[in-house]
Amino acid sequence: MDIQHWAAIIVSRMQQTHSIEWLENKATEIRRDIIRMLEHAGSGHSAGPLGMADIMTALYFDVMKHDPKNPDWDERDILLLSNGHTVPVRYATMAHAGYFDRKELMTLRQFGSRLQGHPERLKLPGMETTSGPLGCGLSQACGMSLAMRMDKSSHRWIYVMMGDGELNEGNIWEAAMLAGKEKLNNIIGIIDRNNIQIDGPTENVMPLENLREKWESFGWHVIEINGNDIEAVIDACAMARAVTEKPIMLIAYTIPGKGVDFMEYDFHWHGTFPNHEQAKEALHQLRTLNGKIRGEHE
Repeated sequence: MDIQHWAAIIVSRMQQTHSIEWLENKATEIRRDIIRMLEHAGSGHSAGPLGMADIMTALYFDVMKHDPKNPDWDERDILLLSNGHTVPVRYATMAHAGYFDRKELMTLRQFGSRLQGHPERLKLPGMETTSGPLGCGLSQACGMSLAMRMDKSSHRWIYVMMGDGELNEGNIWEAAMLAGKEKLNNIIGIIDRNNIQIDGPTENVMPLENLREKWESFGWHVIEINGNDIEAVIDACAMARAVTEKPIMLIAYTIPGKGVDFMEYDFHWHGTFPNHEQAKEALHQLRTLNGKIRGEHE
């Protein structure tokens, strides 16, 4: 790591408003809300949202410039959720950040709710794009980045959350070529590398490795991190913002179903929700950190 990257990390840590312990506790609260939402909805995706909670917590409570009271603030950073089916984690994190009341989380996937199974841009303030069809987020980021370049808004960052199974989509790689060619250096992509998709392990369905070399061959600066380590996510984003000549891709290795032992690493939970007994056990595990804390109360 060069001096520029170390300096970026030091500045980022000096600017932190929450401790890592506080952020870790917040991620656990968000995971608990995800379980409650999915059980109440009776449908939805469990593994990805639970695995991504640490990344979302880092983005909303430390990394990004945003204002829940002014969601359309012209100076805000932009977060695109390309893998839209994981939106329960974004809804829960946004509610905790103050975009809307947490009670509304229990309307997930209900008729007429603002919180649909895939996010709709016009339904909810602070939701930058509608996403359902996989593979679109990076192309949208490229368009936004080029528009910002025309407007000379180079101080804003575009974060693009993507799933690893989503990389099966060809338009991801078309966007990767464009971003590399145009040196769109305000794009920070984040791949949720949990190694599962709806039909099984990614390397069985459509092998992706060597993933780092693929992105580097398209002209991207690549950083590999533990996506369930909040401090690592924050430091990696600081390093990414210090890169000046390339778009940046964070390959974030995560545990699908993180925090719930019977969900972890099991691809069957990609698109499955917990029933009442499973939700009860999941909430117990999250409250007690799998037995590390005793005397918990709901």
